Amino acid sequence: MKLRWLPLLMASSVGAMSAHAASGPDVELLVGSYTQGTSQGIYRLQFDSQSGHITPEPLQVFKAANPSWLTLSPDQRRLFVVNENGQGQADVVGRVSSIAIDPATHTLRLISQVNTLGENPTHSSLSADEKYLFVANYGVGADPGGSLAVVPINADGQLQPVTQMSSHQPSRVNPERQMSAHVHSVVSSPDGKFVYASDLGADKVFVYRYDPAANPEHPLVAATPADIELPPGSGPRHLLFSKDGKHAYLTTEMSAQVFVFDYDNGQLKQRQAVDLAHGMPAQNRAAGALHASADGKFLYVSNRGKANEILVFSINPANGELSEIQRRSVDGDHPREFTLSPNGKFLLIANQMSNEIVVVERDPTTGKLGKTLQKLAMDAPSDVKFINRP
Repeated sequence: MKLRWLPLLMASSVGAMSAHAASGPDVELLVGSYTQGTSQGIYRLQFDSQSGHITPEPLQVFKAANPSWLTLSPDQRRLFVVNENGQGQADVVGRVSSIAIDPATHTLRLISQVNTLGENPTHSSLSADEKYLFVANYGVGADPGGSLAVVPINADGQLQPVTQMSSHQPSRVNPERQMSAHVHSVVSSPDGKFVYASDLGADKVFVYRYDPAANPEHPLVAATPADIELPPGSGPRHLLFSKDGKHAYLTTEMSAQVFVFDYDNGQLKQRQAVDLAHGMPAQNRAAGALHASADGKFLYVSNRGKANEILVFSINPANGELSEIQRRSVDGDHPREFTLSPNGKFLLIANQMSNEIVVVERDPTTGKLGKTLQKLAMDAPSDVKFINRP
């Protein structure tokens, strides 16, 4: 969901580091952005995994309208992008695009694009068998509001028209933000048998069984129970399963909390609720992204608003519970998304409102974040994903 725009697109960096630091295996970085300012879409950038330095000059600029969320296929040969269009924009139609990634050069090439039958798609994910893309139409406006869309994918990456739509009843607890459904993310269970739609407008996570064999055009069927209730006015946003698949973590945007669940055969049972804002005023409550370290030992969560922090938690290996070990400023405004580098030594933050990618040191042993190494100016970045070299 977009808040305001500061036109800027320039490449610069800060910090006393060389663009050609000590040699190490380089990787590439994809940055999605909002394009109501000067940004042109998706930027493919070079990242030095030894120094943590992003080369300012893009390897490629792929023009696209509001590519706010990037979904990579497991083999990294396809990229699926939601085009977060809606009311008041040049294109009022929400769309999703499939893009080919050349395995040798990583060059991006458009395969297809379809209408999501909703507005402001903010998130997507692949089914376990990669035959469907699940799209979260957030729907900024109360009418028509948000929805879950199912998009079939051909073997060649061609997207087919939406075959299934699901909408939910809003909670209407918050008269400004919850008068209609606002689906913010859709993710599958570790075994691929269930799909979870986090609906900020409904204060619920909706649960579906994934059963394409029964009906290929309508592969999602409401599970029993069909939803998980969250506190009134909490606003569920993003759900993440643990490395071992035994637990799940959910951010609630409006209450700025992380809920910890035990997972078993489609069922999520709440174990813990962690407050990110610690009694701070409402303007400090805007929980966003969450990601775990590759070893499954640490969880990182962004809290936006006036807080603009990344919170670091250790994960109890026995029960999945969280213990806060650090709060760190994002050195910017509105950390919409972030990611850990493949080697775990850096954390990259997309600060949407201060128009920059911030690179921060990370200690893989303690999980703690260190000093800021680079600030790369970029207009309204919204998502960051790594492509590993073969």
